[in-house]
Amino acid sequence: MSRRPRVLVLSAAIGQGHDGAARELVRRLDRRGADAHVLDWTGLVPAWGRRTLRDLYAPSVHHAPALFERIFTDLEHPRRPASLVTRRLVTLAEQPVLAAARDVDAVVATYPLAGQTLGALRAGGRLRVPALTFLTDPAAHRLWCHPGLDEHLTVTDATAADGARYGVALRSVGPLCAPRFSRPMPVATRGRVRRELGVPGDAPTALLVSGSLGMGEVEEAVDALGRHPRAWSVVACGRNARLRARLAARERVVALGWRDDVPELMAAADVLVHNAGGLSFTEALVAGLPAVTYRPIPGHGRANAAVLDDAGIAPWLRGPDELVAAIDRAGARPRRRRPPRPWWTEERDASAVVARHAGVLPGPALSAAG
Repeated sequence: MSRRPRVLVLSAAIGQGHDGAARELVRRLDRRGADAHVLDWTGLVPAWGRRTLRDLYAPSVHHAPALFERIFTDLEHPRRPASLVTRRLVTLAEQPVLAAARDVDAVVATYPLAGQTLGALRAGGRLRVPALTFLTDPAAHRLWCHPGLDEHLTVTDATAADGARYGVALRSVGPLCAPRFSRPMPVATRGRVRRELGVPGDAPTALLVSGSLGMGEVEEAVDALGRHPRAWSVVACGRNARLRARLAARERVVALGWRDDVPELMAAADVLVHNAGGLSFTEALVAGLPAVTYRPIPGHGRANAAVLDDAGIAPWLRGPDELVAAIDRAGARPRRRRPPRPWWTEERDASAVVARHAGVLPGPALSAAG
């Protein structure tokens, strides 16, 4: 009996977006007949690099947003200090990645620095199996793109078009999020969840998300929504217990910790308010919940906001009055009984592309334009 083709997916335990996409890709590949598993790329670099990437991310966004924005901008320029540090980490990860990929048929990155490692190995002829990257951000960045990679996969055409400025071809293949977000939701779910949360059945309601770390100017967004005479804010604080405690006593605010019933929370809301363009935004896109960007976090948050706004996917609202008006518009829209018809297909989703590269599916891998 021949072995199943093997796929290594390199992710990073920084927030939930990279890991969430990786887990869903593994699930889909398993259904297609591949033996896929996830490896944390940050676990392959020295401790100093791991601490820098994992432990300084949220504090710098919270307490030094201008510095974080500067670092994000500097990473677009290969000779600046931030780029030199990341290049060093990419190089240090090369040998561990080669060892991990010794017996696989394809490797996929859902984290940009992992993609840089794969691109360098592939370009140098040291990695002899196909290497791909899946962009979890709506905006492209130099760190997401490497000419040595066999494929750059994105969620939307907007991201694919944005990445063209880096001289590589990107292909939109739809999102990687759990299938429960695309399933029709029972009509009664909306009312049941609102009753459980204590939200009036007819109140305009926003679901505010800020990632698993509860980052950004969430309280300012809640203040802006509080200008609406009837609107409620359901705030997903993730694992940020301090943020939840600060919001707990506010009127017309429901502050939640970590939750696994996000599809149901989305069914109870009229609009998603996000500040980063991460996994929760992608899930709302799949579920058919309208989304707006408000006070995006620096760096990739603002870059994502610009791409989504330019493409007409999610408006970037610039002030409290715009946010209040958006709540009224969302509350007045007809209720959907099911998510919208997807713009991707089973034949063209990310797992199909990876499976063809790994030899799971018959026929050659599709070209970036195919």
